[in-house]
Amino acid sequence: MPVRRIAVCGLGYVGLPIAVALARRFSVVGFDVDSRRVARLREGDDWTGEISRAALSASSLLLADTVADIAGCDFIVVAVPTPVDEKCTPDLSMLRSACQLIGPVLQPGCTVVFESTVYPGATQEVCGPELEKSSGLRCGVDFKLGYSPERINPGDKAHPLENIVKIVSGQDAQTLECVAGVYEQIIDAGVHRASSIKVAEAAKVLENTQRDINIALMNEMSKICDLVGIRSAEVLAAAGTKWNFLRFSPGLVGGHCIGVDPYYLTTKAQELGYHPEVILAGRRINDGMAEYVASRLVQLLASRHRLDPKTRVGILGITFKENVPDIRNSKVADLYKALASYGLSPQIHDPMADEAQVAHEYGITLVDRAELTDLDLLVLAVPHQEIIDGIEDAMPGMLAEDAVVCDMKSVLDTARLKPGVFHWSL
Repeated sequence: MPVRRIAVCGLGYVGLPIAVALARRFSVVGFDVDSRRVARLREGDDWTGEISRAALSASSLLLADTVADIAGCDFIVVAVPTPVDEKCTPDLSMLRSACQLIGPVLQPGCTVVFESTVYPGATQEVCGPELEKSSGLRCGVDFKLGYSPERINPGDKAHPLENIVKIVSGQDAQTLECVAGVYEQIIDAGVHRASSIKVAEAAKVLENTQRDINIALMNEMSKICDLVGIRSAEVLAAAGTKWNFLRFSPGLVGGHCIGVDPYYLTTKAQELGYHPEVILAGRRINDGMAEYVASRLVQLLASRHRLDPKTRVGILGITFKENVPDIRNSKVADLYKALASYGLSPQIHDPMADEAQVAHEYGITLVDRAELTDLDLLVLAVPHQEIIDGIEDAMPGMLAEDAVVCDMKSVLDTARLKPGVFHWSL
């Protein structure tokens, strides 16, 4: 039976692009529990920057903040966050809430597809029973489950949704073909049919776990290079001349994917009696990088006799990566707190971050760039294009004599720094 009406539940970085794309081919309702988010989208304003005002205006997508509006849909996509708690344990509360919300309007014959990152088995072990409980319907009989993990890279205009192969799966052959048939309508790169939902779930967490481990290796190498007295950027440039060298760079690993997804895999492994050593070692290295950077910067300030309560510290960028406004799981916030623990009072400027969100999430008040003057330490933490354009020309007016510049991603032209400035990078 062909799909007639689709609902996308959760209109964040993942859900909104999916909803807009599907609306080009189907009748689609985009639902979110955040009424403010829905109101702004109705005005054409997507704060994530993923969908333009023009694209929103031209879309036939029906935006809704009332769950009754998705009643009658025969294909439901769930794209809600799946973070970890303070103990790094998977937090499926939002996923459970979504199932409980959808259940009462779930109709027989519906297919429910989850895009949220989970551990292998969660879709059928957690989501299915939650939907059964809230709907009174039988999973696998009255409604079917599918899983198609999101692969969107926020801020990456070179790899939009349509150009990324989509993994699809279903709890039976018929559901798999239904899910594949829907996504094939919007994914130019095509779909990959996984043999089971567990395979698709495992593939997703593996993707980000692999990146996490590779970045951890680079972070560990950067520490060794620092001890040896050489720049890791130069080492990577040399090593990168080999055809099969994997190009990863050191840095702070935050955000809602790479710094989170490995814990979904390790938690499941530990439940089954296996202790994953490599994955957890990578997580320990990456989670400790903010404290490492802070301690090195304090050492550098002390060695230059610039460490006292009046030391002026400026940080450029607080989002979890460059050229996106997303501040979730920002490790720059951890760096801020680590520096503050040494008695310093950092100021942060970020032209892409929402001031109210930063204040609410981290208790940090962003400042204008003009306030970053006479700095003893400048940390270029997140190289947004808007920040690095002309940064070398602006630095003389920002730095005190003999200041320290922390170039986290090695983007600065060190030859253009004024004499006396000490450059340090990961």
